[in-house]
Amino acid sequence: MRNLRAAWRLGRAVLHGAHGLAIVRLRFPSLDRAGRQARVRWWSAKMLRLLGLQLQVEGRFKPGAKMIVANHVSWLDILVVHAVCPEARFVSKAEVRHWPLVGRLVGAGDTLYIERQRRRDALRVVHQSAEALLAGDTVAVFPEGTTGPGPDQQLLPFHANLLQAAIATAAAVQPVALRYADRRHAVSPAALWLGETTLAQTLWLLASADGLVARLNVLLPRATIHADRRALAETLKIDIVSALAELDHHHRIS
Repeated sequence: MRNLRAAWRLGRAVLHGAHGLAIVRLRFPSLDRAGRQARVRWWSAKMLRLLGLQLQVEGRFKPGAKMIVANHVSWLDILVVHAVCPEARFVSKAEVRHWPLVGRLVGAGDTLYIERQRRRDALRVVHQSAEALLAGDTVAVFPEGTTGPGPDQQLLPFHANLLQAAIATAAAVQPVALRYADRRHAVSPAALWLGETTLAQTLWLLASADGLVARLNVLLPRATIHADRRALAETLKIDIVSALAELDHHHRIS
C-alpha cells in the first residue's frame, strides 16, 4: 500500500509539473507580475500537497524590498518559500537551468543564477541582487551554499558575500528557519538531499513518507545599515539555529 500511495503521489506531481510548464509557456507572457506571482504561489502550494506535505508557517514576511536568508535542506525549500512569498527571487546554482522540467519552472521565478566554479561570478550576482533590492524586489539566498546535514542544528558555515547586496542598499535581511519533520523524526530523513542523491530518489522518498510536515519559521528582520557582512552572517546563523532548536523541541513534546 505504501508503494502504491507513493506512485499515486508521484504521478500526480509529474502531471502538476507539466501543468506548471504549460502555464509558464502559454500564460506567463500575457500576465503581469502580480498574476505570475499568484500562479507561483498556487503551483508551489499544490505541489507540496500532492507530494503529501503539510505546510506550517509561523511569522510573516516583511513587505517590500528584503533579502531572505534561509538554511538549506532540500530543493523543496524553494517551493516552501514560494508557497508563502511568491515574489522571492532565489539565487541558485547555474546547473539548475539545465535540469529537465525543473530548470524551466525555477527560471520562471526570476531566479538569479551563480556560477559557483567561477570565483568572480559572486561579485556579478551581488550587483544583480543589489539592483533587484533597489527596485523593491525580494531576493532569497542560502548562505550555506549547499544543502546541509540537518540534524542537531549542524548548519554549514554561512558565506557572507551575497549579504553585501543588502548592506550596500540598506535593505533588511529576514532570516528563515526551515525544518521537515514526520511522525517519527524531528528531522525527517525523507526530505534531506545530501551527497549523490538524485532528484528522482528524493522524489520517491518524499512521496513514500508518512505524515511529512514542512515547517517555515519566518523570523524578525534585521537592519543592515553599516553592518559588517561576516558579523551579520554569524548573527543570522545564530537566529536560525535557535529557531530550529525551538522547532525540534516542540516536535519532541507534541
